[in-house]
Amino acid sequence: MHPGIFAGLDPDRPAVVMAGSGKVATYSELDAAANRAARVLAAAGARPGDHVAFQLTNGPRFFELMWAAHRSGLVYTPVSTRLTAEESAYIVEDCGARVLVADAALPELLGGLLGDRLGPGVARFVAGGTAEGWASWDEAVAAESPEAFLGPYAGDDMLYSSGTTGRPKGVLHPLGEVALDAPDGVTQLARAAFGMGEDTVYLSPAPLYHAAPLRFTRAVQRCGGTVVVMEHFDPAWYLELVARHRATMTQLVPTMFVRMLRLPAEVRAGADVSSLRCALHAAAPCPVPVKRRMIEWWGPIIWEYYAGTEGNGMVLCDSAQWLAHPGTVGRALVGEVHVVDDERAEVPPGTVGTVYFAGGGDFEYLNDPDKTAAVHHPAGWSTLGDVGYLDEDDFLYLTDRKADMIISGGVNVYPREAEDVLVLHPEVADVAVLGVPDADLGEAVKAVVQPVDPARAGPELAAELIGYCRSRLAHYKCPQSVDFEAELPRHPTGKLYKRLLRDRYWAGRPTSIH
Repeated sequence: MHPGIFAGLDPDRPAVVMAGSGKVATYSELDAAANRAARVLAAAGARPGDHVAFQLTNGPRFFELMWAAHRSGLVYTPVSTRLTAEESAYIVEDCGARVLVADAALPELLGGLLGDRLGPGVARFVAGGTAEGWASWDEAVAAESPEAFLGPYAGDDMLYSSGTTGRPKGVLHPLGEVALDAPDGVTQLARAAFGMGEDTVYLSPAPLYHAAPLRFTRAVQRCGGTVVVMEHFDPAWYLELVARHRATMTQLVPTMFVRMLRLPAEVRAGADVSSLRCALHAAAPCPVPVKRRMIEWWGPIIWEYYAGTEGNGMVLCDSAQWLAHPGTVGRALVGEVHVVDDERAEVPPGTVGTVYFAGGGDFEYLNDPDKTAAVHHPAGWSTLGDVGYLDEDDFLYLTDRKADMIISGGVNVYPREAEDVLVLHPEVADVAVLGVPDADLGEAVKAVVQPVDPARAGPELAAELIGYCRSRLAHYKCPQSVDFEAELPRHPTGKLYKRLLRDRYWAGRPTSIH
């Protein structure tokens, strides 16, 4: 299915509701706008199989462009609005975009992308305003017909990894000649596992350019449901929106759980979340006490999954399974999970190793055969770079990312253990634990903390946090020192750009990152 189907069946049904402005786009309006946009892309030279890119803030225009590209048989790359002009240009050039549509709300980016950064082969449009050297997207679409525009086959997204451990990599899946109304894997999963359908009201609190918000909101609109989009996340406002829109489904990340749990008790007690039938979370590790408190608060509606932009496999668990296996991210739903040692030999249950998927989707990293080869096992399996283990019931537990592992005095330290402890301290708003250079140990364990109260940052709080961690974990797993930052470089989807923190300590020195 696609919006055009529902535009014919129920044209006034809301497809998109913006939480802040209250602006509504019906299925009829979304379909007409997507048709106009598809004609603009075609007039700009984009043909089936070509790549296009768009860099847009959350809003109806994002869905119009997504569906325009999808119904035109194009490969489309949403670009993060948080990137610099140089980072954005790298992605636009790397994916070979024929067309770039950028938001007028990003003036510094628009200016930076002019000049030498983008070649003359990229047609550039600015949406929602004007900018020197850019064609007006709004004028272009207004001049086109809203009549149906359908390409020979469906397009697909090509997203870039978030670059938490290196430069972003484009994840390319084979683009087959798939009919536009053929359901994709996420839509099939959402229908079968979560009951997604025409009555779904999906509250989306994250930037739409990320894989999960993009693919799940697209699935909602393939099922005829309504997507309520937050322009930004605020914990109290989020709870208000659940009640106001009677949201039935949502997707969050653990940092959002933590922020909601830190709201005053009376705010949490007064929140009406009774309409929610399914709350998904993924993208980052969730401390066991946080997950347990969320289930106690919201009931057994919380599902967790582990998957990646690469689409090479998926594990899933519901609340009951998690309560029976605390800390798990689930059991294989797509593909098979294998855990291997450093020699790539499979290890028995309970043994930590690198997590691989077999039998899931195929992918490659665009323009980077070396990275593609590095994540593939000789048996044909592929990894997202995470470390974990399987239990006797084949439930998967993640311990950390391999690239984040610290080797201190020859001992492997997984920083997630200390992070899960420290984030529960009432004085900690956010935390990252990483290895820093040490003359004796090679690497020493350090915590970088974003304090709740900046005035408390200093030696006294540092000592308190180290003691707090040591009272709960073996000392070698705990930070030997603590630095304080006003804010940690965290992606809106919850992923931490630990690479940016690590680079400050390892600049000009050889790194032990594996």
